[in-house]
Amino acid sequence: MTRVFSVRLNHLSYQRFSQKYELISSPGGVVVTQDYLNTLNLDGPEHTSLLGTVTAIYDIGCFFGAVAAFSLGEMLGRKKTVLLGTTIMSIGAILQITAYGVPQMIVGRIVAGIGNGLNTATAPVWQAETSKAAWRGKLVVIEMICNIAGFSLSNWVTYGFSFVDGPVSWRMPLVLQFIFIFILFATVPWLPESPRWLIAHGEIVRAEQIIADLEATTVDDPWVVTESKEIQWAAQFERENGMSWTDLLKGKTGAGNTSTIRRLLLGAGTQAMQQLAGINVTSYYLPTVLTKSVGLGNSLARLLAACNSVSYLLFSLIGIPNVERWGRRKMMMYAA
Repeated sequence: MTRVFSVRLNHLSYQRFSQKYELISSPGGVVVTQDYLNTLNLDGPEHTSLLGTVTAIYDIGCFFGAVAAFSLGEMLGRKKTVLLGTTIMSIGAILQITAYGVPQMIVGRIVAGIGNGLNTATAPVWQAETSKAAWRGKLVVIEMICNIAGFSLSNWVTYGFSFVDGPVSWRMPLVLQFIFIFILFATVPWLPESPRWLIAHGEIVRAEQIIADLEATTVDDPWVVTESKEIQWAAQFERENGMSWTDLLKGKTGAGNTSTIRRLLLGAGTQAMQQLAGINVTSYYLPTVLTKSVGLGNSLARLLAACNSVSYLLFSLIGIPNVERWGRRKMMMYAA
């Protein structure tokens, strides 16, 4: 196996493990676990709002973690940012696993969210910066398939532990995320840093060596030299035409007419519309909806939620052979 395929495969593995333990830590199947509700005193209709807050506060942490990645990712580099995010997630996971009250659980979910936000904002950039343009479409699709596989795994894990009584029924699914945390700590340190980040910080020789390693060639290969020059030009262009966040939010395009605000709105807008469509209702609360609104039993509701996650996974596979054939825009329109 060539070095290039090994490195890219490990980037995908990172994303898969990261999203798996992120989603295992989400309380989709946990919020209907009786011992969880009793331990945190969240049982009963009078605690519905507080239960929703405990669930949703995780995404607040993710938001602030993703925002922090803008500065930390540029200062520390991709590799160190991911390791920092994983460390923060570990602390958050421990707080959740050992929680006996709502305050500690809320703090744990915020902390875990911050770590996951750092990782989620950094990993796709890192992957793109170590991949050829021709690979990036499929790699992003495969990355999200791994994400959905992690979501499906979390549903089946919580379903399996629903047959167990006591604290283990909800604490053990949270403990299992450490399997993927340990894998991250064991593999990320030997992955290559982003060549683009290295060049932007003046480490051109090291960046060219990594580019050569990624392509299983030598640093004097014409392709490596050309790629390095193109990245250097892009980094210089960004320095000369870059804008502050204040100018960006004001809608300014900069001297280079980079249309940054348009790109930001296209990317963030499509993600926002996806969330506003209500997908998190089925991601987080499908067992609750099926038990409270439909009247199904707890076990059957968990089983249907797990089966629903498998349908996500199967339909996501359509993207691999078609992302380059249909294009990004058409694929999004077909999915909508």
